[in-house]
This record gives sequence, C-alpha cells and structure tokens, in this order.
Amino acid sequence: MLRCGEEVVSEESEEESNGVNLMEFSDEILLHILSYVPCTDLVLNVRRTCRKLATLCLDKSLTHTVLLQKDYKVNKDKVKQLMRDIGKEIYQLNMAGCYWLPSSTIDHVTRCKNLVKLNLSGCHVTSLRLSKMLSTLQHLRSLAIDVNPGFDASQLSSECKATLSRVSELKQTLYTPSYGVVPCCTSLEKLLLYFEILDRSREGFMLSGQLMVGESNVPHYQNLRIFYARLAPGYVNQEVVRLYLAVLSDRTPENLHAFLISAPGSFAETGATKNLLDSMARNVRLDALQLPKAWINGSGLLQHLKFNNPFYFSFSRCTLSGGHLIQRVINGGKDLKSLTSLNLSGCVHCLAPESLFRKAEDDIDSGILESLVVSCCNLRHLNLSAAHHHSSESIGNHLCQLLSRLKHLLSLALPVCSITDVAAGVEKPPTTPNVVPQTFGRKVRIGIQTYPRNLGDQANQKIESSVFWALMGSLRFLETLEIIGSSFSSAMPRNEPAIRNSLPPCVRAQSVGDSEVAAISQLTYLQSLTLAQLPNILTGSGLINIGLQCQHLRTLSLANLGMMGKVVYMPALTDMLKHCKCLRDLRLEQPYFCAGAQFFQALSHCSSLQRLCIVSRSGTLQSDAVMSFMANCLEVIMCHMFMGESLTVCKNLQQSIVRSSAGRVEVLDAKLHHKSNDTFCVNKTSADILSTERFDLEAFLLSHK
Repeated sequence: MLRCGEEVVSEESEEESNGVNLMEFSDEILLHILSYVPCTDLVLNVRRTCRKLATLCLDKSLTHTVLLQKDYKVNKDKVKQLMRDIGKEIYQLNMAGCYWLPSSTIDHVTRCKNLVKLNLSGCHVTSLRLSKMLSTLQHLRSLAIDVNPGFDASQLSSECKATLSRVSELKQTLYTPSYGVVPCCTSLEKLLLYFEILDRSREGFMLSGQLMVGESNVPHYQNLRIFYARLAPGYVNQEVVRLYLAVLSDRTPENLHAFLISAPGSFAETGATKNLLDSMARNVRLDALQLPKAWINGSGLLQHLKFNNPFYFSFSRCTLSGGHLIQRVINGGKDLKSLTSLNLSGCVHCLAPESLFRKAEDDIDSGILESLVVSCCNLRHLNLSAAHHHSSESIGNHLCQLLSRLKHLLSLALPVCSITDVAAGVEKPPTTPNVVPQTFGRKVRIGIQTYPRNLGDQANQKIESSVFWALMGSLRFLETLEIIGSSFSSAMPRNEPAIRNSLPPCVRAQSVGDSEVAAISQLTYLQSLTLAQLPNILTGSGLINIGLQCQHLRTLSLANLGMMGKVVYMPALTDMLKHCKCLRDLRLEQPYFCAGAQFFQALSHCSSLQRLCIVSRSGTLQSDAVMSFMANCLEVIMCHMFMGESLTVCKNLQQSIVRSSAGRVEVLDAKLHHKSNDTFCVNKTSADILSTERFDLEAFLLSHK
C-alpha cells in the first residue's frame, strides 16, 4: 500500500509522461512564441539553453527588428554584447528613450552595417559621434535623433552627408535653434519635427530663435510628402518653425499630401504662412491636415483646400460650425470611408448648424452628427472633448446612440455632459437628499451609503438601460477612452493648454457618477483610461468593476472625482488597484489626497507599474509607506509627487528613494515637490499621461503609404 508521499510522486510522474514537450512544437509555432520575448533575452539567455533554441533565436524574423525602446532593464553591457552577436543581422533598431546608456555604448551601433531604420530619440549623441556612426551606415533610410545645444552641422563628414542624402524619413527633436541634419537630407519624403526649445537658458538668459552659426543651408523639400511639426509652449519654438516653413512657402512640393502643425496656445499667421497655405490650395491635394486655430478661424481656407483620400483631420480649438464641417470638410455628405482619425476637441459649435447666435449649452443638431457618422463610417480615433455636447430628448438621436454605429473605433474622447441620459437632468437635481422614513424597527443610517461588494446588482439597476451603457457595449474593441469635464482645468498641463478650459461648469455633468463609470467595465480590451471632473462620484464603486473586467489596462489617469473637499473614492480605488496587474502608468490629480499605507499597499499589487505621478493640493503622504512601495515594485522608474508636505520631508524622502535604489535601478527619476513649489518639472523620464494625442500619430504617419 502506497503512502501519501508516494501517491504524490506517482501522480506527478504520470502528468509528466502525458504532458507535451515544448520542443516538440513546430518551428513556426516556436518562432511565434519567441517573438514575444525581448531580443536581449533571446540572444543572451534563451539561445544558450539548447541547440534547437540556439538556431531559432537567430532566425531572421527575430533579429531583423530589435526594440530596446524604454527597456529599462537593458544596461550598457547587454547592449554591447547584443551588437557583437547579431549586429550584422539587425535591419531596424529602436533605442528611443534609452537616455541612461552612455555615448560609448551608442557607438556600438556602427556594428549594424545593414541598418535601414535607426531611432536614437532621447539618446545623447554629439555631432561628431553622429558623423562617425552614420558614415558606416550606407543602407540607412530612416533616422530619428535629438539636436542638443552644441550641435554643429559643419562637423559632419562627407561620408555622413552621403548617408543622410539617402535618408527618406527623418524625425528630429530640437532642444536648440537649428536646422539639424535636415539640409543634408536631400531625398526627404517624411519629416517629423518636435520643437522642445526653452525660452530661457538654465542660467536664466533669454534665448533667441536665431539659428546658430553655420546654419545658413536651407532644407530640401522637393520630394516631401509628409510634414509634421509639434511645438512645445514658447515663442522661440514658433520663431524656429517659421524658418522651416519659409522654404515651403517659396516652393510647395508637388507630392505633399500631409501637412500637420500642432501648436499650443496662440500661433499667429504671418505673410509667409499665408502664402504657403494659398500655394497649397492651388497646387496640392491633401490626405491629412492639422493647423493652428488662428490659421483657420475667420479665413475661408477650408473651402479652397482640395482633399484626395483623407485619413487624418484635426481642427482642435477652431471656431468651426457644423454647417462648415459638413459643407467644406465632409463636402455635403461625401463618402469619406478613408478617414480614420478626426479631432474636434474644443470645437464648441462643430455639431451645430450656425455658431453666430448659439450658446455653448444649447442642444446639438443630431442631423449633423448623423451625417458625420454615415460619411466617416471607418473612423478609428474620434475626439469630441472640451466642449458642451448636449443631446435633445428625441428618441434615437442621442450622441451616444449615433456614435454606437462606429464599430471600428479604437480611441474616443468625450465631455462628461455628453453621456447623460436625458435633458430632464437639467431641471431636477442630480441626487435626491436622504429622507429618513417614519417607520418602526431597524434604525436607518443617515449619510453616504457604503458601496456594495456585489457590483453586478448596482449595474443592473440603472446603467444597462442607459445610452452610455449601450455605447460601451457596442464598442467592444475600444482601447483608449477619455471622459473629461468640459470646464476641467489641470493644475499641471504639458503641451496642451486646451485643457485649461474657459467653458462654464455644466449642470448635466452633475448627474454622471458611479453607475456610468461601471459601464466602462464592458471594454474588455481597454488599455488607457482618463476620467476627469466627475463631481457626482459618491463611492467610486464603478472603478472596482473596471479593475476586475479590464485586465489589459496599462494607463490610468484620474482627476477631480467627487466633491473637491474629500477623496470619497479611496476604498474603491484601493480595491481596484489590487486587480490591475498590467498597469504601467498611474496619474492622480486630486486635492487633499492622502497617500498613506493603505494606498501604497494596494498599489504594490500593480507589479508592472513603471510611472507614478500624484498631484494634490494640500495632500499628504507617509514616507514609510512610500519606501515600502518602492522596495516592492521593482519596475518603477519614475515617481513624481506634488503634495502639501514641507520642503524638508520632500527632500529627505527623495534622497532616501534614490539611495535605496542605487545599484538596482539605473534610470530611476524621483521628484517630490513641496507646497510652495508650483512649477512642473518635465524631463525625458516624466510621463505626460494626459497627452495631446490619443494614439501614436508618429507611427501612423510613418507607416502610411
């Protein structure tokens, strides 16, 4: 008779005999499995396990493209060894955001002789090192670099310039006034420019938009097809981008089909830019358009521009009425199945026929929205935020009901007031006061009730019959969702002052609360969620539903939920975080937020968390809880907290975090700001979760043929 231990052993051996050996799978299946493993692990670790894997790990399908982008576990030794082992097999190399790697490590890119595409954005590379590197990369066709102070184009060798003359795609981030390498790229077809130049130097001196000495060469745009420029706030960035545009105004490329300029705030139109737009109206047919609002408002530009098969339109903050949208953009209901992205953020009159006598609080014209939905039936990205979009009481004409027809949507941004069920919410208060019944028996507890643990009952009571519940149910494949109050004003915006809205608070938004948040849990594939200014959040119970059902959630941004004086949703938030295993970015903006032991203990369950940002006026934190959290979550590389603590507490905690992570995390960025510091320090490691773009526009443009 067998003892208990012998029974267990016999069962395990039986399972092993009936199991399938991984090596028995076909090579095609194994290659597909290995494609999910980081290239550094494949080459440096997995390849050494057995002969079969040693062969498969060097397959061209796995070594053709190497992605080191923001791979915070990669150190200089791993990168050097990787370049030695498979450098000649790499055709596409992405090292964007690897700012912690020293320049001597970046030099090993020269081993990749067959490189066709190279991304070094965020890596510090001098003009001399860039010259040496590009001189050996004769097959290069796509390049992404940063242009930092001290860059000198005259130091580029003739071999380097020969390589640049063959480059057709260039992404250039400017931290100093310069043309960079653009004048050397005579075959450019796609140009993406990011202007991050400060108005003042670190010493406090005012900077000028004048180009550096040796920058007299002008860009070559004769083959240009895509021009994209994104500006950070500041007048210097505007001055420099005008120098780039001056060449375009002289001679507009015949093949130009995408022209996009993203500029926050006011960017006045000049004579040169007006000549450029007039030339574009005469000579080119566009597929993508984005312009500063001052260039569109009041000008009849849209009725003169010609479009071919448009795929991207952005009219953010423009005074565009619904009539103009239908007549000039959609061309009276023209079939626009090619359009995949439409940004109408801040266009307060875009769903109304005329904007002359209309108030922002008036109901939308459902006929305009229906024409938009029918014509642009293949939309994947739609932004209607920063405006009041009120639906009428007509059955079947609610904004949510019309948007539910867009089955291909991947990202959606809406104002809070647009998801309310009926207009009757304007006349009646959003919540009824607690009334104590005049009955005998059990005592009645007065106040806010505790949220139910079984959230299915709550969902069945209200939201299953609401239009927003139906909308969420119809958009099963939605990946990005933003529900933001029309008058929301972030304390720390980055590139989009549009979130500093001047619109009045909306009465209808007062009725949006926990039940509407619970409806979001239907989005099984949701990856990014932003909720801002939902004053009727009482318990936050809907957040728990989201944590349980949305297991792919990676980015979460919550701001000003519930009443401003108290964080009423803290218990629900802690329960939610326990289920967010894939969460990488978390941003909380809430006055009086208490970042204590309970919060950080729940946050420790987010094993994939990399970036944390808390913005809280008069908020508090517990230093011991923060240190325990940092010790448990080894993936965290950014911790920014803007709280109401004293300067001494913030400095001591920041130093403790840095010391405890020394030798373990090379790229940790810890910033703690006390109550008297109202500035926002933005650097290459900080995560601007409330971003200006709801999808990866850069990748979208580069992949578009």
